[in-house]
Amino acid sequence: MTPILEVIACSLADAIEAEQGGAGRLEIVSELSRGGLTPSFDHVAEIKQRVAIPIRVMLRESDDFATVDECEIERLCAAAERFASLEVDGFVLGFLKAGEVDVALTQRVLAHAPHIRATFHHAFEAVRDKSSAISAIKRLPQVDRVLSHGGTGGLDSRVQRLNQYALMAAPELMVLAGGGINKDAVSRIMCETNIGEFHVGRAARSQFQVEGNVQASLVRALVNTLNQQS
Repeated sequence: MTPILEVIACSLADAIEAEQGGAGRLEIVSELSRGGLTPSFDHVAEIKQRVAIPIRVMLRESDDFATVDECEIERLCAAAERFASLEVDGFVLGFLKAGEVDVALTQRVLAHAPHIRATFHHAFEAVRDKSSAISAIKRLPQVDRVLSHGGTGGLDSRVQRLNQYALMAAPELMVLAGGGINKDAVSRIMCETNIGEFHVGRAARSQFQVEGNVQASLVRALVNTLNQQS
């Protein structure tokens, strides 16, 4: 597996810096301080025109993972359809119901873009039973990745959990390691698991802050770590 670094981009400048630093994929969001919400169509279209690497687009209209408002659901469906017209690489989404994966809602949204793949995001961390959640996500054929930071605790515990998730997810799903990931974590995860894709936000930003801008030099350092371990 060729290792891939996915970088969160909130602006065209972020996207260009990430590509120049060697990122393999972008996740386009707005409101990063809120965990990432749906970006504007025009913003995604501009980034798609200016960068060559694949992009995945966040579909998330509110902070809560349990989405029940019909107007909000309609906005998600409409956004999926519009972004699909840009031929993006995929979406990033995650819906829960009573602490479990909301398979029906996820299917409903993705049905508006039937040829687009998707990543199930950090809503995964909030499910009660990770094994059951992975089984449920496998029932969603468009979803090919699950984003996880491995839960709470120190790096040792998180790496162990990530390895367990990756084993449960294979072969239908790939675990994308992300959330507090830095160079040390990348090295450990690559050495001790079969995970080869990593998702970063603050680690690629100036002063390692959510409000900072993506810097090509920081992205390049992470990519070099990936390549050294592969």
